[in-house]
Amino acid sequence: MTPAWVVRRIGLYVLVAVVLAFFAVPVLWLASAPFDARPGLGLRWPDWTFANVATTFRHPYAVTSLVNSVLLCVVATAVTTVSAALAAYSLSRVRIPGRDALLYLLLLLSSVVTGTAAMVPIFVLMLQLGLIDSRFGTALVIAGGMLPAAIFILKDFVDSVPRSYEESARVFGASPGQVLGHVVLPVARPGVATILVWSFVNAWGNFLLPFLLLRDVGKQPAAVLLRTLQDEGGSADLAVIPVFSLLYSIPVVVLYLFVSKRYGFRFHGGIKS
Repeated sequence: MTPAWVVRRIGLYVLVAVVLAFFAVPVLWLASAPFDARPGLGLRWPDWTFANVATTFRHPYAVTSLVNSVLLCVVATAVTTVSAALAAYSLSRVRIPGRDALLYLLLLLSSVVTGTAAMVPIFVLMLQLGLIDSRFGTALVIAGGMLPAAIFILKDFVDSVPRSYEESARVFGASPGQVLGHVVLPVARPGVATILVWSFVNAWGNFLLPFLLLRDVGKQPAAVLLRTLQDEGGSADLAVIPVFSLLYSIPVVVLYLFVSKRYGFRFHGGIKS
């Protein structure tokens, strides 16, 4: 081992340690600050207490906003997954002129016409439909933004399912819906699991659309309420924010662990030779 090799290895270990610390410090703060009697923005050993938890649950909108987030995400995820499954199966099995161009066009438009560029027409459309302050309408808008990418991803999984499976099911009298529900989707379940988690996480962290379309504080999700958690002096309420942030992160982590254990995340179809 030459001195230059030793120096490079030390430099690599230092770089890895810095990167790990960059990600570990916020997680450690999130695990300790909610139970600290004097929570701050720095990381330190907490003075253990559950008073912050009680304060958070006494907040008039904390629990309500989490429930609103769950409702928005469940509706948006269900609409995205079901619609993507139907569309991906149709585009995979039915020969449509310009099918590939249509897929790439949908993906391009969903990537370019998004965020602030689409806020004005979306707001005007929702206003004309009378869906401002509607959680269901907001969930549909969120699902519509995720749908093109979900179709594009799920179609690759459906393409990997052999057509012979479907032909065998049709011989025994299965309808197209039964073929999709009992043959194609069970084989392509890693793709469905991927879309489920991906759409839920995107909907859970969506701030701009709920902030624009939900004016009633009692209907706003946790992602919007988080920016308003202030004390009487206008400063960040550090007695509520750590606990609220911990509660806000739990559903996504639980969903990821459940789906990862149940199905796994393999970016290929379910057929093995």
